[in-house]
Amino acid sequence: MTATLELGALAADTAEIATGWHRVCAVAELELAWGEAALIAGRQVALFRTGPSEVFAVAHRDPATGAHVMARGILGSRGTRPTIASPLHKEVYDLETGECFGTAAVRLETFRTRISDGFIEVEV
Repeated sequence: MTATLELGALAADTAEIATGWHRVCAVAELELAWGEAALIAGRQVALFRTGPSEVFAVAHRDPATGAHVMARGILGSRGTRPTIASPLHKEVYDLETGECFGTAAVRLETFRTRISDGFIEVEV
């Protein structure tokens, strides 16, 4: 599944891109324990469904390398904290906070998610 949210003709100035909650896809379309990339309001976002009603959204861009690969990362956990490891250099990030466990100066951007009427919504 590849989700793309079309917002019509976007303004050339990215400051004018709509912010707020955006409906991305049906929860059933996002496979458990698997990442997918979505284009939401002009931003590349990686989505992860870790449970029946638990979805995380982070920047698709790996903060350590600049490559857009995070949707292909490896899901895991550190204790009770859900994590994603970059597929390139295996830096591990907290899915809730974006904290990098290996390098304190590096942080993965995170986005709030919610499920509404069976659809995943992301706030950007």
